[in-house]
Amino acid sequence: MLDTGDMDLLEDTWAREVPHALFTRLRREDPVHWHEVPGRHAGFHAVTRHADVKAISRDPELWSTELGSFMIRDQDPEALASLRLVLLGMDAPRHSRYRALVSAGFTPRVVRGLAVRIRERALALVERAVTPGREMDFVDEVASWLPIQTICEMVGVPQEDERLVYEWSNRMAGSQDPEISAGKHDSDLAAAEIYAYCAELSAQRRARPRQDILSTLVHAEVDGDRLTPDEINMFFVLLCVAGNETTRNLLSHTLLALIEHPAARARLAAAPDDAALWTSATEEFLRWGGSIHNFRRTATRDTTLRGRHIAEGQKVVTYYTSANRDEEVFADPFVFDVRRTPNEHLTFGGGGPHFCLGAGLARTQIKTLVRELLRRHPDVTLTGEVRRLRSDFINGVKYLPVRFG
Repeated sequence: MLDTGDMDLLEDTWAREVPHALFTRLRREDPVHWHEVPGRHAGFHAVTRHADVKAISRDPELWSTELGSFMIRDQDPEALASLRLVLLGMDAPRHSRYRALVSAGFTPRVVRGLAVRIRERALALVERAVTPGREMDFVDEVASWLPIQTICEMVGVPQEDERLVYEWSNRMAGSQDPEISAGKHDSDLAAAEIYAYCAELSAQRRARPRQDILSTLVHAEVDGDRLTPDEINMFFVLLCVAGNETTRNLLSHTLLALIEHPAARARLAAAPDDAALWTSATEEFLRWGGSIHNFRRTATRDTTLRGRHIAEGQKVVTYYTSANRDEEVFADPFVFDVRRTPNEHLTFGGGGPHFCLGAGLARTQIKTLVRELLRRHPDVTLTGEVRRLRSDFINGVKYLPVRFG
């Protein structure tokens, strides 16, 4: 086993930087590395190779989510029970049933129907928020708003409540960052507030259905099976957090990458809307700045991985961040190449049942907003220090000071 000294893959490391040098060493020397966790939490096997992340993702019978949740740290029984009501925290057959009920809101046809509204919002946002020559925080003034507006409209949240959902989402996702949340209690309180809000909105949809996902969830039925109120409310929580936080951070990482790579930015600014370059560039945005660091699973029986014994009940943490820089899969993985094809990144998961339900929606939002930005403001510079989220789960950017030309 590789001796990595003071190696730490918990929140403080990620608040400083993405530890790419460490991951490169782990992939080469110890791709299934045992990582201790201080305190009452058990350690875990850090899995860093692309092939292994994919294999684990596609074998849910061996690698369970429900046994210990998708978070690195062990949960108390009450928290674990709540996480098992979320799609991310379920195993089959519950996961299969649940996904069948909710997937109707995320089909390619639905996403294509949303594309016009997404473009209208992106254009309005750019025109309202971006003033040439003015320094601004891109996270707060631009990246945050397209995702929250889109997901709120899809779910059925009134426009006047978007700010509420945004603030609840921040407090939940930022539970490890004292600048954003007062800690786990504050995060739990935000979850309870959004849960109660959904219960009230669900009651309205039962009486008066609309064309939104919440109405679909309230009335959906597969083989006579319907979602319980708790399941509906927890899915609402997941949508409002995951649909907001992940795309917001992808947008922020994308703009930062384009600032640091002016030739790629100029090439995209000159490309027509339907150019194939926009498709390959969007996949590179996703590979380069994936918004989720990892996903935990728990072994359902004794097994081995790359010769390393993993006991039943032990946890493995699959690192998408590392898999997306794996030299076995990507030529020059540390080169930002908007023409990269193929691009088998694992930003939406390694396949299998937990592949991201909102992948198509995220792609549409990222491509649309970046295109509207670069068409109008191809010149952009960084004006200060970028501040990262303190989290070992979300690859977040808290503050991105920029000036558009």
